[in-house]
Amino acid sequence: MGKRPLVRRRGRGGNQFRSTSTGKVGAKANYPRFPLSEQHTGEIIDLVHERGREAPLSKIRFEDGSVSFVPAVLGTTVGASLQFGLKSEIKKGNVISVQNIPDGTIVCNIEKHFGDGGAIVKSAGTDATIFSHGDDGVTVKLPSGKFATLNPKNRAMIGTLAGGGASERHFMSAGNKWRSFKAKGKKYPIVRGVAQAAYVHPHGGGRHQHVGQSSTVSRDAPPGAKVGSIAARKTGRARIKERK
Repeated sequence: MGKRPLVRRRGRGGNQFRSTSTGKVGAKANYPRFPLSEQHTGEIIDLVHERGREAPLSKIRFEDGSVSFVPAVLGTTVGASLQFGLKSEIKKGNVISVQNIPDGTIVCNIEKHFGDGGAIVKSAGTDATIFSHGDDGVTVKLPSGKFATLNPKNRAMIGTLAGGGASERHFMSAGNKWRSFKAKGKKYPIVRGVAQAAYVHPHGGGRHQHVGQSSTVSRDAPPGAKVGSIAARKTGRARIKERK
């Protein structure tokens, strides 16, 4: 019978491969769903570390008593006040629609669609730049260097997200790395197929570590054999000659 390949067991979505809920704040780190016309002020009452997230979270209490968790920017301190609304100042930590943010301003935690609470530029230590305002929307330069045109109503936070450089620190042990990947729902360790037994993986077994067959499989291959280069158009190191 054999065992199902790891990629097949992982695709089933069992608890073994899901990100753990231990150490999570229990709520998404998104902007509160305030109407665009309203102006609100909140106070940072705590800075929280959430497992699986490198950027710290600001625990904000608003004047109406509601509490929200929002990724913190560099320079955030407990007791500071933040503004949410179109009339907010251009100050670190304040949340404003991109239509009211001047060109050249550093922003982060930007909404991809109005009301989603922040979906892009949320990694630790990242930021984007408001590039220009036009009739078709507001153009933002992303950390990758690409440009994106967004709805002018989309909100963004002024400043650079905190926690930069956390991923450059060495884990020092395999156990710490396993726990870090477990919290994010990532696969670790990654074992090569040729290093596994024949009953575990189609590439396993044999007197030497070699695939023993073509590693390119069809898009319609059965789940037990769908490993390797799936529906690859070309493989190898061959370089395409430049057309003159």
